[in-house]
Amino acid sequence: MDIRTEDLDAAVEAGVIDANARDRLIAFARTRLQGASPDNESFRLLTGFNDIFVALACLLMLGALPAMLPTLPAALLTAALSWGLAEYFTRKRRMALPSIILLLAFVGSIFVATFTAITMGGHWDLAMQQLMLHQQFAAVLAPTMVAGLAAAAAAALHWRRFRVPITLAAGAGALAIGAVALAGAVIPSTLAMRGAALLSGLAIFAVAMLYDMRDRERLTRNTDIAFWLHLLAAPLIVHSVFKFTGMLDAGASPAGAAVVLLLYAALTLVALVIDRRALLVSAMIYVLFALQSLFEAGRVAAGFGLTALILGSFLVMLSAGWASLRRRLLAHLPAGWSARLPVAGLSAHFGSSPAESAQA
Repeated sequence: MDIRTEDLDAAVEAGVIDANARDRLIAFARTRLQGASPDNESFRLLTGFNDIFVALACLLMLGALPAMLPTLPAALLTAALSWGLAEYFTRKRRMALPSIILLLAFVGSIFVATFTAITMGGHWDLAMQQLMLHQQFAAVLAPTMVAGLAAAAAAALHWRRFRVPITLAAGAGALAIGAVALAGAVIPSTLAMRGAALLSGLAIFAVAMLYDMRDRERLTRNTDIAFWLHLLAAPLIVHSVFKFTGMLDAGASPAGAAVVLLLYAALTLVALVIDRRALLVSAMIYVLFALQSLFEAGRVAAGFGLTALILGSFLVMLSAGWASLRRRLLAHLPAGWSARLPVAGLSAHFGSSPAESAQA
């Protein structure tokens, strides 16, 4: 019988072993894996095909309620059912994919239920009229802000009970929605909302880095939490920054495309330093758009194919030389910075190996 990291987490919580022993066991097991890549961004999504089977069953059950009931009762029942199913599949069975689905269903249903409760009784229709006639953003965004805060509180409650790594990202996302809505209500402009989204993304990125610095060897649950936070922060930052270039509003231009490519180069350096690829994935669509605009301006035939070939080749070469490039980049950073960044795949050049660190 194979022992999974989830089993070791449960053993720590039950007091069977301590956290130090857990980290040492994982580090020892990883050294025995042949051909394993030490710098992969691993996260737990599947523990077996049964995860997919149970996840589909949960989706069918939860998806049936909105089709049978009005919005508010359906959302409340979805939240209750998601919590009840999590008591078994998350707390007892510790199944990864169903736990993620049930968490998102719970937080999302609380958001919908709160928003629906506030906008019942014709309030939403009145708010839309005020928006159209008088440009009163607050009438529309206020319910969104309250719903975001309620969803964040629901995520905090879920975290106290189940400790699913994606929960913090879900709560942070709800808070970001509330922050963007608040900014738009106070300063009725899309510029204020973009700024709030960018600041929210940077704040979430900072929190993700705190979790990364707590687990530089990426052996504990902290690395899973950081992964989901980075995955949330990346699109908030990337979309907001590229929105400020005006490419998505005023159309593509060679100057705007050049800005996008320079920003992507900067994001590549950041991704290498922190050893997280989420930034590059989130920005990929903008780079495709930028390159395509350059080829169209130059009237290059088969522009999309050439765009895909250039970007794909760059990413393949970057992936192949990721560890080597990262070592060279970190060698030029101050020692204090390198001492706080992930060390996966860098033990030959920076400090001790994960196994030695776990024993310290």
